[in-house]
Amino acid sequence: MSDGKPLQPEATLAGDQPAESGPGAVHAPSPPDVERRQRPRPKISTTPPAPPPPPKLDDYEPIIGKPELDDLRFLARQLRGKTVKMVNSTAVGGGVAEMLNRLIPLLNELEVATKWEVITGGNDFFEVTKGFHNALHGGEYAVTQAVKDIFMMYTEQNRQRMQFVEDLFVMHDPQPAALISSKERNRGRWVWRCHIDLSNPNPEVWGFLRPFIDQYDAAIFSSPAFSRQLACPQYLFYPCIDPLSEKNKDLEESVVAKVCDDFGIDRSRPVITQISRFDRLKDPVGVIQAYKLAKKYVDCQLVLAGGGATDDPEGAAVLQEVMEEADDDPDVIILNLPPWSAIEINALQCASTLVIQKSLKEGFGLTVTEGLWKGKAGDRGRRGRHPHPGDP
Repeated sequence: MSDGKPLQPEATLAGDQPAESGPGAVHAPSPPDVERRQRPRPKISTTPPAPPPPPKLDDYEPIIGKPELDDLRFLARQLRGKTVKMVNSTAVGGGVAEMLNRLIPLLNELEVATKWEVITGGNDFFEVTKGFHNALHGGEYAVTQAVKDIFMMYTEQNRQRMQFVEDLFVMHDPQPAALISSKERNRGRWVWRCHIDLSNPNPEVWGFLRPFIDQYDAAIFSSPAFSRQLACPQYLFYPCIDPLSEKNKDLEESVVAKVCDDFGIDRSRPVITQISRFDRLKDPVGVIQAYKLAKKYVDCQLVLAGGGATDDPEGAAVLQEVMEEADDDPDVIILNLPPWSAIEINALQCASTLVIQKSLKEGFGLTVTEGLWKGKAGDRGRRGRHPHPGDP
């Protein structure tokens, strides 16, 4: 785990006052003829519960069919006895950690021994890698010598701390990319898994990172449009949701009703929901602005539910911007949820009239796919000219 500054790992609603204990929602003064909604007090543990046992491959047979499972087992026979190490920058928060949590147990069930390690770093490291992240989506960022020194210092610390004895190493996104310097001292193959949109990267940042990427044996992208010219072969791997996860499994109506009651959501009126980290590329401020336009025509509510990740130091600042844009509107419900809130997120999507994802760049669209899996209308918003994988 990193030493970054995640949002507070507890369920809160925008507008909590320091003098009050427990979470609370912002409520503008109601007109005299309108009854004010009661301030909710959701009870979500501040410590993660024990995770449920992961599904087995056979559990997916009713969803994908036996022939597909047989194909997986047949393909995996060639890899039995091989070892894999996955490396990324956070164990909780964000789509990469979510996917690895589901993928690794299935690989191990297929007798492909897979481990997962998380790089460590200080606030300065994750401020640099967040700057890289934004710049690789086209933003501005100056790659000074100090920036290079910070990135390489923590890379070397992680390289010395970790062992590289497996047959295959998969580095996820830019944060651990420079660990490729360990390639020369082991027999394994190295793959760079890029989960972001590299269609229009900042030249200075990409110029710094590309020499590391070119040393990999292969690179994997989520869409052909996201890729770049590289010295190594490139492959396509579409991200997807896990229909058997806590976030997507069927819920009893009583569970959905309780979550809505806890968070002060009125199910008699339309509910629009965006589930995402508080990240400027997810454009939560723009979502509120769109809601305000829709509110002129439809008496709806907006739910913005998300949290932080240990490798994202901007989350708290973005949350503050969102709260300011909401401006005490009682129908804008901003939820800062801990990473173990899968059931709550599931229930929010189940209760929604419309599930949206207004990413300005990148994004798998998995939250829209989750909503569609639950039979909800979905909208990806405006994301530029590229199609996005993961969306049906």
